[in-house]
Amino acid sequence: MKKGKSVIVIVLALAITALCLFTAFVGWGKSGTGAVRHIKTGLDLAGGVSITYETDEAMPSAADMGDTIQKLQHRVDQYSTESNVYQEGANRINIEIPGVTNADEILEDLGSPGSLYFIAQKDSEGNDSYKIGSSGAYELADTIENLEKKGAIVCTGADVDDAQGGIINENNTGNKYVVDLKFKASGTQKFAEATKTAYENGQTIGIYYDGEFISVPTVQSVISDGSAQITGMESMEAANQLAAYIRIGGLTLTLHEIRSNVVGAQLGQDAIRTSLIGGAIGLAIVCLIMIIIYLVPGVIAAFVLVLYTALMLLLLNAFDLTLTLPGIAGIILSIGMAVDANVIIYGRIREDITAGASVNSAIRSGFKKATSAIVDGNVTTLIAAAVLGVLGSGTIRGFALTLALGVALSMFTSLVISRLLVYAVYGVGVRKASAWARAKKEPHINFIKNAKKSFIVAGVVIGIGLVFMIVNAAQGNRALNFSLEFLGGTSTTVSFEKDYSLSELDNEVKPVIMEVTGDANVSMQKVVGSSEVIIKTRTLNVDERQQLTDKLHDKFNVDSKKVTTENISATVGAEMRRDAILAVIIAVILMLLYIVIRFRDVRFASAAVLALIHDVLVTLAAYAVLRISVGNSFIAVMLTILGYSINSTIVIFDRIREKLPTMGKNQSLRSLVNASVNQTLSRSIYTNLTTLASILVLYIVGVASIKEFTLPMMVGIVAGTFSSVCITGALWYFLRTRVGKGAKELQVREEKAELKESSDADAAPASANTASAGSAGASRSGGNPNVIRKKKKK
Repeated sequence: MKKGKSVIVIVLALAITALCLFTAFVGWGKSGTGAVRHIKTGLDLAGGVSITYETDEAMPSAADMGDTIQKLQHRVDQYSTESNVYQEGANRINIEIPGVTNADEILEDLGSPGSLYFIAQKDSEGNDSYKIGSSGAYELADTIENLEKKGAIVCTGADVDDAQGGIINENNTGNKYVVDLKFKASGTQKFAEATKTAYENGQTIGIYYDGEFISVPTVQSVISDGSAQITGMESMEAANQLAAYIRIGGLTLTLHEIRSNVVGAQLGQDAIRTSLIGGAIGLAIVCLIMIIIYLVPGVIAAFVLVLYTALMLLLLNAFDLTLTLPGIAGIILSIGMAVDANVIIYGRIREDITAGASVNSAIRSGFKKATSAIVDGNVTTLIAAAVLGVLGSGTIRGFALTLALGVALSMFTSLVISRLLVYAVYGVGVRKASAWARAKKEPHINFIKNAKKSFIVAGVVIGIGLVFMIVNAAQGNRALNFSLEFLGGTSTTVSFEKDYSLSELDNEVKPVIMEVTGDANVSMQKVVGSSEVIIKTRTLNVDERQQLTDKLHDKFNVDSKKVTTENISATVGAEMRRDAILAVIIAVILMLLYIVIRFRDVRFASAAVLALIHDVLVTLAAYAVLRISVGNSFIAVMLTILGYSINSTIVIFDRIREKLPTMGKNQSLRSLVNASVNQTLSRSIYTNLTTLASILVLYIVGVASIKEFTLPMMVGIVAGTFSSVCITGALWYFLRTRVGKGAKELQVREEKAELKESSDADAAPASANTASAGSAGASRSGGNPNVIRKKKKK
């Protein structure tokens, strides 16, 4: 790149970064459009609306409650993927929607969950099922029960699969607002028969919801495939409202709203503030480490990371994603991958410069050689994110969306922006090799020889975890310390005389609660505009509830008569757990299929699977030994660790794949694997060191919930690094030499190659002396070593 163009590229990069940073932290206009403060955050970080519904039935069945909760969860996902729906008491359902503050607006938009019926205009006897009343609105001609007996009820809300508002433009006649309606298999045939009768007789089918007709469309065709479209709405808002009524009317139970509150953040402003501070310090430490290690490329990497962070914040705003602790986990993983991409590139550049290549050729070669490892590592992570986004729900989907966005952005910044800046900096005259790379001695650790020790260490750690799980279960505790999100518990609503802040609740009220529960797993939410606090703990028996009420009365003068308690179900319901497990299994299978296709050897995928199992079990051991609470962030933590591990493994496998075609006849596979792991060792250490540094800062400055989130993540990253470096290469080697076609022949070849390498090593001093003398002789006779080097380059 010429000097003039290089200067332009650098100036543009600085200007764009400054613009992105200004937008992210200040914003535009009076409202600060684009600023970080407008990022939608979840209940744990910013609060939202809490709505409680009660069923008409006093004691509904568990199956009906479960079905209703599941359907409501899908309804409220339109507001945020981080919404929670869970059971309270025998016949109440709580809905918590983050990032919104107008409960009345949500209730109006969501509608009153009731029964929905599709009613034919005429019953089986030819009588009208409904007619226009004195008020000008349609009214039932008989009761629902009687109409059902007379065959006028076509189908119910339980037969509806989905309803969505939309816009169409037919023959350029302007926008028309519609509702696309889709029936389940149970309703398709019934609706087909009803529309055939109505179409042949020019009749309507009324949609009756919550005691009134919400639409009475005329049937214009026979609908036999279960997909219908309702037209005639005056606006998009009206179409969305009708669609919402149809969706909410498909519930198994009829509900009515008994209370709605705007609730504060579960973690509070302290958590947000300390997390932001910790994130900024962590980013600064990462940038400093990169500069110290990689010199000029490190400065470029630091700059690109700052740009990446600013762009990530802007895109979170642009895509209106809801950010929670699991979402932060996705961002941490994607930042780690952004760092990793730069480390791989600059590590390759340093290798070539150390080997004697010019800076220009090292840059070209570095990007070329690093691309395959970066692409493979990121694609496997994107596959996982896609599966989790499609099949997951709630916080899992939130994690997947932020992860996918971050990974795509990290690939763009490392392979496009970083490349442009490296060539631009070289183009303006920074060309000394000493500015681009510091000579580094390559380690020569025999990982294959030490593999048995690595396996023993891994087995001991996993064994300790299993022992603790068994002991915990034997003592009457659960094997793992499952939190409220997984087990459910007791919700206690208290009105204090003083309007406590969340930090005051943590410092003053929480210790009193823990005296009763003996458990730090306590969640507190403030009801905005009042001194009311919702306290969620493990399930309390009658005596413990009374004890808690008495302590709150004695310590804070709480009116005991106004303290209410209800048992609540798990917010991470059975369906979400099932979705998460299924999504993870499918994601891992697809990632491993990708590895098989790219590396053309199933043994690479097999070694990766065993390493992933190791990382999961070691992290579970940490949860068991340290009794870390297993809550909402648990799934995100495990997914983050798997992402880190598979990415590190792919980098090592990529180096092995690169070396295999150039393997000499007398070279052992053992030495090739050892060399591959040693050459990527600095990358493994630097990438994980920088990520650990940023997470460690979050752990040090964060509140209790942040610590529970970051501690197992640090353990998992260390486990992932250990498995990638010490286990995966050795596993692949053992599988390659013992399993599959040609394994026996390869073993024999390995033994011969190892003997040859051993004898060569013994003769190395004499060979070295001969080479030195030869070089000196060549120099004395006018030989030019530079000519020999150029031939090598070709």
